[in-house]
Amino acid sequence: MKWHYTVAAHTDVGTAKAVNQDSLTVKVANTICGEAAFAVICDGMGGLEQGEVASTMVVRAYEQWFLKDLPQILARGFSEEILEKVWYRLANDCNVRVAEYSVAQKAPMGTTLTAVLLLEGRYYITHVGDCRVYVMGNGMEQLTTDQTYVAREVALGHMTPEQALTDARRNVLLQSIGTVKCVKPDYLMGDFYNDDTFLVCSDGFRHHLTEIELYNYCHTSLEGMEWFVENRLNNSHFMNGRLRYVMENIKARGERDNISAILIKVTNAIE
Repeated sequence: MKWHYTVAAHTDVGTAKAVNQDSLTVKVANTICGEAAFAVICDGMGGLEQGEVASTMVVRAYEQWFLKDLPQILARGFSEEILEKVWYRLANDCNVRVAEYSVAQKAPMGTTLTAVLLLEGRYYITHVGDCRVYVMGNGMEQLTTDQTYVAREVALGHMTPEQALTDARRNVLLQSIGTVKCVKPDYLMGDFYNDDTFLVCSDGFRHHLTEIELYNYCHTSLEGMEWFVENRLNNSHFMNGRLRYVMENIKARGERDNISAILIKVTNAIE
């Protein structure tokens, strides 16, 4: 089975901040295992100086990993265990680099990290912080778990989801790149299917949208289109326009944070 990916990405500084501390990238490349898609979003630590520097450093490191290191891993023999170890080392290498730069500049900084690799019918996610990955098919599933104080309290039964939405500690992260001694990323994997749509987004993208709205904006609106390979460029343009439209609606609802999102639409052609 041959997999194809149509992608779109957009980021917006929002209505209140002078600097966009979000960074992102999305790439599609041909490999010896077929087409692969890779998306990364990093949200520079809100309130810390030069958060955009930290997020950019990490995005560039992961982008170079996809372009240069992944082909070598595939040539030697890919496994899910190898990928987990490689991503763990990369996250902690970035953690050291950001921390050292922060000390040298005498400017505290940090960033979240969420990356998704789609390859041969499987998704792989490495995750630190509170950006999110959703997959939308017949329904919608949040694949990542927020590494926040309130998410932990909800999971422990100490707080309701409704209380978490307004709690003063809702933006407190349990870990982030550059601010802890050792980063322990979540590592997730699973199957994807024809016509699935992956949404990777910063917290600013989802604060003022319900999951139903996310699904309607980012998946249902794409249904019924001609998702043939030769039309992927036009479809990508449509998806980018959809993201811009959604972000304008988010800003109109009062979102003050930076806003970023990536869409990846999956299609297959049986050979």
